[in-house]
Amino acid sequence: MDTGIRGRKALVCAASKGLGRACARALAREGVSLTICARGAAALETAAAEIRAESGVEVLTVVADLSTAEGRAAVLATCPDPDIVINNNGGPPTGDFRKFTREDWLHALDMNMLTPIELIKATIDGMVARRFGRIVNITSGAVKAPMPQFDLSNGARAGLTGFIGGLARQVAQHNVTLNNLLPGLFNTDRMANAFPTIAKSRGISTEQVIAERLQNIPAGRLGDTAEFGDACAFLCSAQAGYITGQNLLLDGGAYRGLL
Repeated sequence: MDTGIRGRKALVCAASKGLGRACARALAREGVSLTICARGAAALETAAAEIRAESGVEVLTVVADLSTAEGRAAVLATCPDPDIVINNNGGPPTGDFRKFTREDWLHALDMNMLTPIELIKATIDGMVARRFGRIVNITSGAVKAPMPQFDLSNGARAGLTGFIGGLARQVAQHNVTLNNLLPGLFNTDRMANAFPTIAKSRGISTEQVIAERLQNIPAGRLGDTAEFGDACAFLCSAQAGYITGQNLLLDGGAYRGLL
């Protein structure tokens, strides 16, 4: 299917690894030129080189911490008028909420709620003026089914979800959509790092934690990041203009609810 976005420009955040990188690759295959950013220069440049080699599109890189005003300014100076914005940021630490400080909570809000809002604020009016815009926020399946030990993420991402639900209806008439992609358990570095922490807190092995999680996934496996990237590319397509304000869950059937 021709997604109708060849020649568009996309800003993809935290795109050096994992789900962000998968989204960048999928958009590049559709002919979208990219600005990708991350905090680690080496991994970012590796990702950019691989995407350029396989797709032939322009890929600009910005090393930046998006939770800071300086980082956001650097990214927006390189890509001031994107047609597509993929908001993504590393998740906050897991653990017992009793041990988190006020500073921990504020940092989580900065990373996973306020930073996406700032980037949306900086780019959405240009999308409205051009009568095309696609904003996809990578949040978490925990928005629908909060997970123990992910308390910082549960709270911050739920706040972003509420904000998006209101804003999406205000700009839909201008062919600007805002949606959230909610990953379940995907084969990423984040999950690989989270499982041992959970195992230690429970006094069991990492293998036991993974086995327990897989028992609750009807698909019987962790998600492949490429699947996630393809779903993101479709939400950014010309054909997806009638999908907005939605929380789309990619979890292999783990969530058992109807809504």
